[in-house]
Amino acid sequence: MHQEHIRNFCIIAHIDHGKSTLADRLIELTHTVENRKMKDQVLDQMDLERERGITIKLQPVQMQYTVDAVKYQLNLVDTPGHVDFHYEVSRSLAAVEGAVLLVDATKGVQAQTLANLYLAIEQGLTIIPVVNKIDLPNAQVEKTKKEIVHILGCPEEDILEASGKTGLGVQAVLERVIERVPAPGGSREGKLRALIFDSVYNVYKGVVACVRVVDGSVKRDDILHMLGTGHESVTVEVGFFKPNLVPTPVLEAGMIGYIATGLKEVAHCRVGDTITWKPKDREPVGVEMLPGYREIKPTVYASLYPVDGDEYGSMRDALEKLKLNDAAFVFEPESNEALGRGFRCGFLGLLHLEIIQERLRREFDMEPTITTPSVVYEIKLIGQEERLSMYSPSSLPDPSNIEMIYEPYVDLSIITPSEYLGNVMNLSQKIRATYKNTEYLDETRVLLSFEAPLMDVIVNFHDELKSATQGYASMNYEPIGYRESDVERLDILVAGDRIDAFSRMIPKRLLQEEGKRIAEKLKLVIPRQNFAVAIQATVGAKVIARETISAYRKDVTGGLYGGDFSRKKKLLEKQKRGKKKAKELGQGKVSIPGEAFLAILKN
Repeated sequence: MHQEHIRNFCIIAHIDHGKSTLADRLIELTHTVENRKMKDQVLDQMDLERERGITIKLQPVQMQYTVDAVKYQLNLVDTPGHVDFHYEVSRSLAAVEGAVLLVDATKGVQAQTLANLYLAIEQGLTIIPVVNKIDLPNAQVEKTKKEIVHILGCPEEDILEASGKTGLGVQAVLERVIERVPAPGGSREGKLRALIFDSVYNVYKGVVACVRVVDGSVKRDDILHMLGTGHESVTVEVGFFKPNLVPTPVLEAGMIGYIATGLKEVAHCRVGDTITWKPKDREPVGVEMLPGYREIKPTVYASLYPVDGDEYGSMRDALEKLKLNDAAFVFEPESNEALGRGFRCGFLGLLHLEIIQERLRREFDMEPTITTPSVVYEIKLIGQEERLSMYSPSSLPDPSNIEMIYEPYVDLSIITPSEYLGNVMNLSQKIRATYKNTEYLDETRVLLSFEAPLMDVIVNFHDELKSATQGYASMNYEPIGYRESDVERLDILVAGDRIDAFSRMIPKRLLQEEGKRIAEKLKLVIPRQNFAVAIQATVGAKVIARETISAYRKDVTGGLYGGDFSRKKKLLEKQKRGKKKAKELGQGKVSIPGEAFLAILKN
């Protein structure tokens, strides 16, 4: 296929604006998948994606379409819309020349729409605006067009109308892509340079790298060299996505496809790296690395512990298998007195954590105990210039040695109908947000900008925002670095023992309230013992809240009748001494059930 006849593009939009449904219609129109094999959301490979109606992983597909007797090769990359999987979108954009900006006619421009649009503009992509779901009775097509004109500055006649469900206007979208999106550049005679924008593990072929070939060509049995990691391998197979893997003799400049590398670890074939060709017995020379995109680091950390200690090995194997197909997920072993051996895991957000938890349950039949999620804090010690990273509140150094604690902040964008403006402003006060500015998208919708601590945004804020605006508001956030923080560690003691898994970093003004809430919740979920159990919330050596779980009490005086009260008192004192002795001998330990950890997670 000549380079002039190749078009590489992706679809970007807010979550649930119809990206995967539009992709279905494009695949149908180009007869890429046989009708008998066609199903809804054909590019969503996981059962989890279908059930929840969300795209979790980007998915490429190659289509063929003929216009005026000229055959075109169209490479589409379907992208996720949820803010947690924002990194998947940035990877897609690095591999294409154009983006279809999809906006739901019933909802208008939303926060993730803007975030993804700005990413595409930064990459210099051609933007094709499309208003989707025009067939719905509550569609506001003209109003949505005005919003797109406001953010994009394009003529209104350039905005296409379509319905991914009925197929109306889909052909016009396809023809506009061919007309407006530029053909890929690059030299087919030059040295091989291919950008890895995704990688998955295949049992038979090793790591399969999804690549955009920028220069040169690659075929089976070529010796490959990864410029970033320095690893080498021999090409097992090259091919296209249709959307299943279809082998081809060669991949050339301008094409999007896959290279089966034969490597056994995804880390050796890192996303964002450049693949080049290596002559036998010589080093590759004069090949510059392609500009990738920022390496994604986890923003939320939580620990997963197997319910039964004997499942530790099985759980490690399960997490390693999940990591093979999810480059953003990281984990390392750790141990805890209350919970035994487990793993400290890094996630992109709470939805990402939920997806990993659900996959563990479905694919490996495991339901681990999860500790309270936390972000990465930075600590500056007295007399030291370099800051330390703190992944868990339990690893906080002695407070007398700490000069300052820093926590990650984000740029928070909220789009809401103007009638809920007051509710959103009130909600922002709960999360220590700093107001920046207000922009009216039209007479009824407003864009609010804040700077806020990441920890406050990821815990429950999304649900509270939806409640405060009856589901109409949308949000997006971008990391902006670390700021000085006023947080302190809140510890929970059960029967005098500190439970590390319950420790949390809390703003000073909320310590009392949060300590009381956690103590009250634990009182309800920890079972009663034969002795009284004290639940204490402490900051340093100071107890700020306390609840007591009363003991079971055997009726030792039940066999007595009448007589002097001193006989009853004697038996009760004997019982009291017995309980005290049991506690001193170490029999006063309390086993914390798994539901106690879940109760703390839910505010």
